[in-house]
Amino acid sequence: MEKTAWPAPAKLNLMLRVIGRRDDGYHQLQTVFQFLEQSDFLRFRLRRDGLIRCVTPIPGVDEEHNLATLAARALREASGTGLGVDIEIEKQLPMGGGLGGGSSNAATTLVVLNRLWDTRLPREKLAEIGRKLGADVPIFIYGRAAWAEGIGECFTPISPPSAWYLVVRPPCHVSTAEIFSHPALTRNAKPLKIRDFLAGEWENTCEPLVRRLYPDVDRAIRWLNSQQTKGRLTGTGSCVFGSFATREHAVKALAELPDGMEGFVSRGLNHSPLQQQLQQFDGVSPSG
Repeated sequence: MEKTAWPAPAKLNLMLRVIGRRDDGYHQLQTVFQFLEQSDFLRFRLRRDGLIRCVTPIPGVDEEHNLATLAARALREASGTGLGVDIEIEKQLPMGGGLGGGSSNAATTLVVLNRLWDTRLPREKLAEIGRKLGADVPIFIYGRAAWAEGIGECFTPISPPSAWYLVVRPPCHVSTAEIFSHPALTRNAKPLKIRDFLAGEWENTCEPLVRRLYPDVDRAIRWLNSQQTKGRLTGTGSCVFGSFATREHAVKALAELPDGMEGFVSRGLNHSPLQQQLQQFDGVSPSG
């Protein structure tokens, strides 16, 4: 298992609504998470000396802010294990685009090391650890496409269509903190039911503000709208996406991507590829 490449998949927020604000300042949300086949990949080599390190530096991310390293340290502290690990990260996901790459890296680290270190913490405990690292970490631990409410921590399984998506990253970085603190953000959107989403209500109430503040995001969405699809913002961005009935149609649109934008085609998944891979090891004693 130590040589295995473990997926840390991307996610899309197919819908996002800010429906209120709590007394503690956190926003009340409704959102739908779906995974993508597109993933980072992590490899873990166990150490007996207790040292935890990432052996593949990520440009712009120092060791003390690498979420995979922080996740391993948090798991070691919570479990009391004396083992360590060398972590290799093969980056495939764009950073800062709202696809959850760092959070997914942290979740894969928690889930896989829980087996490799034989720490045997329940999934609920892993989610509790992960929530302290990032709001999106628990959904990757949960491993199912989900309707999420509260501050994003209450999950209900859901099975949206497994479309082919063209994901486009415009040449900008959107600050989530800026969007959620902006006075113009809509904070009283009408709450929806799951049936409303399944009937086609996919609105992201952050999108109008992001498009106004970030012209590159607006340009990317307008371009997607010209490709026989509906351009949508994932989370608070900066990545946007459009759905297509076939991979061929999505790839054709990707070939016409405007200069200055990056993109990839990936299928939506209602079960995380990490959980699917873990099933192959069910009944096998963890190494180390």
